[in-house]
Amino acid sequence: MIEIHSESIKGVPVLHVVKEGSKDEKLPLVFFLHGFTSAKEHNLHFGYLLAEKGFRVILPDAKLHGERSDGRHSEKLIYEFWEIVLQSIRELGCIKEELSRRDLISSQIGVVGTSMGGITMFGALTQYDWIKAGVSLMGSPCHEQLAREQIDSLEKAEFTIPFSKEELEDMYATLRNYDISNQPDLLAERPLLIWHGKKDKVVPFQPTYEFYRKIKPDYEKSPEHLYFLADEHAEHKVTREALLRTVDWFSEFLL
Repeated sequence: MIEIHSESIKGVPVLHVVKEGSKDEKLPLVFFLHGFTSAKEHNLHFGYLLAEKGFRVILPDAKLHGERSDGRHSEKLIYEFWEIVLQSIRELGCIKEELSRRDLISSQIGVVGTSMGGITMFGALTQYDWIKAGVSLMGSPCHEQLAREQIDSLEKAEFTIPFSKEELEDMYATLRNYDISNQPDLLAERPLLIWHGKKDKVVPFQPTYEFYRKIKPDYEKSPEHLYFLADEHAEHKVTREALLRTVDWFSEFLL
């Protein structure tokens, strides 16, 4: 049996998923970070399968998502995208510290995210060396490049950008601190699984694949710690294969 608890940890609404009777035990932990306009409840299948393996799984709602939504349409929400990512990275640290204070987690901690959640996961790797393994499902490690492309796309579509040029440059400068594509040494050979569909029109495949090729030589001493799973036919939707490989990845490197 699997238990699902709806909680608030440090002010963040989360779903807390564990095997029945294990909630108060010290367990390895996996965070699952949802995508843009999604919510924690939409990804319970990940929580279920990971909890079956023996993980404590925490699925938070990102700012302005799920229980934290203020009803804003996605066309308005897009302008908050990078602040949502950065706040999610900060909140990840807060939740982890609270669980550590309660003595509920071991040193074996992983993070997985889809789309915006994968982008957040890559950013978190630059900030937290306690993350022992990561999985990106159609995310991007290239924060500044993606942000510039998003703004360019909005401008071409004749949207009114509510930021000045100076504000945009300040944002890009901030993102560089979290952009692991420019500081890949921070990976430190930690296990990293990347899944991406080649037909993805939302988060481009090629920059993520180029990042993988760039860091591959850094994993020469531990090649089993790095894997890129490309799906020839997938668009911006996670497949069952990606789900199962995610569960296997954390089971291999965190259990």
